[in-house]
Amino acid sequence: MFYHIFYPLAKYSIIFNLFRYITFRTMYASVTSFVLTVIFLPIFINKIRSAGIGEKINEYAPETHRRKEGTPTGGGIVFVLSVVIATLLWANLKNLYIYTALIVTVYLAIFGLVDDLAKLKGVGSRRGLSAWAKIAGHVVLSLFVLFMIYRIFPDGIRTKTQFLFFKNFLIDFKIFYLLFVLFVFIGATNSVNLTDGLDGLAAGASIPTFGVFLVVAYITGNKILSSYLHLLYFKGAGELSIFVGAFMGALLGFLWFNAHPADVFMGDTGSQAIGGALGIVSILTKQEFLLAIAGFLFVIEALSVIIQVLYFRFTGGKRVFLRSPIHHHFELLGWNENKIVVRFWIISAIFAVIAISTLKIR
Repeated sequence: MFYHIFYPLAKYSIIFNLFRYITFRTMYASVTSFVLTVIFLPIFINKIRSAGIGEKINEYAPETHRRKEGTPTGGGIVFVLSVVIATLLWANLKNLYIYTALIVTVYLAIFGLVDDLAKLKGVGSRRGLSAWAKIAGHVVLSLFVLFMIYRIFPDGIRTKTQFLFFKNFLIDFKIFYLLFVLFVFIGATNSVNLTDGLDGLAAGASIPTFGVFLVVAYITGNKILSSYLHLLYFKGAGELSIFVGAFMGALLGFLWFNAHPADVFMGDTGSQAIGGALGIVSILTKQEFLLAIAGFLFVIEALSVIIQVLYFRFTGGKRVFLRSPIHHHFELLGWNENKIVVRFWIISAIFAVIAISTLKIR
């Protein structure tokens, strides 16, 4: 909104020319979402506490988590709303990339909120929505994204994605592209959800991953930089940097209250929205494979669960890890919760650096 209000005033004063630049608007979208989250999250926490609504600890979680029972949950709704407001304030409102990213994020936040409410009410043995209900919801989302892709991208690029390391090498999924989009969303949302098991872990680990896609979105929307680094160029894609910057600011604000000992949990409302936001930005920049590297910590968490389940079934009850996801394994080894979280943040930052380096290795 500010772009449309203030940039036309540049003919009267050069100061308003600042609103032309994506970098300027990204920085202040981040600050705006941070401030909004820090202001409204305490209000949300007090409302949830007064309503007596709190987290129900999973029966498979370590015993030390019992003290967290009753902590306000669903805080993701606050940082998602902060992202939406900040993005609408600072982005170009004629940009389809922005609307697509916002709709996906809000859709998955609502989807996660329904799941959170189902868990609180004890539906499905406290496990929330069924697997089939979740898959159906992601199929609907993927169909919407495919529709927007056909509106945004030109012929010849819609069902393609850019592979890592090789310049100008594109993979065309053709009629299987819908399945690929579905896989990206299911993989991203579930892996972030599985990571959200310790105070501050998912929020903090997501920030470096978002940082990678802030850079990627900016480069993809810049004709000179995209040509130099052999990334696909899409006019208008740079506006996604504002959306990503807003998400990073909101997550920093959320961490203020989610750091150990947490005053609030994000719930599926937040984890679904984070995974969906990462997924849609990777899809809209045609860098889905890069997401696997930038978010490899989330991949590790998801793989630890898959390995544990498969090994348990094929060996008649034996386990690879003391407990999965893998952050619980380290808890049962005696690691302090803060130590696990900070070390996992460091690992996430390292994978983010590796992901950025691949942009040059082409």
